[in-house]
Amino acid sequence: MAHFAELNASNLVLRVIVVSNTDVDANGGDQHADAETFVTTIVPYGTGGVAWKQTSYNNNFRKQYAGFGYSYDTAKDKFITPKPHASWTLDVNSDWQAPVTYPNDLEEDSLQVMASWDEDNLRWLGSTFTGPATGETEYRWDASALNWVAL
Repeated sequence: MAHFAELNASNLVLRVIVVSNTDVDANGGDQHADAETFVTTIVPYGTGGVAWKQTSYNNNFRKQYAGFGYSYDTAKDKFITPKPHASWTLDVNSDWQAPVTYPNDLEEDSLQVMASWDEDNLRWLGSTFTGPATGETEYRWDASALNWVAL
């Protein structure tokens, strides 16, 4: 099965639909403009829709499978995930990166650290949970020393 993302005028994905491979092959094949035009003849645009763009469920083309809220970059011919936080920027691979590199060590005192981004303070926070008796320990990532510091 082939998948097509409906785009609005700002190239934001409104929805993704499934079309038979037979229909795609009969209309130019994968990633062909004729296949995208064909979709307009069988599926009407939703509210705000202006174009269909094929997306790959297996991430074989256009970087990744499109989803609601993703954007399509026409210059790069890629689908881009929604920006997770205001401070993050796209890297050369069109992946969002925090202003502080993601922790390279997700273990503290032999426990798995669950990392999350603190947008207000532009830092990585982490926590470990050892059970109801001892509870949770919270940390912040020290990017200069490359280690977790208990809060």
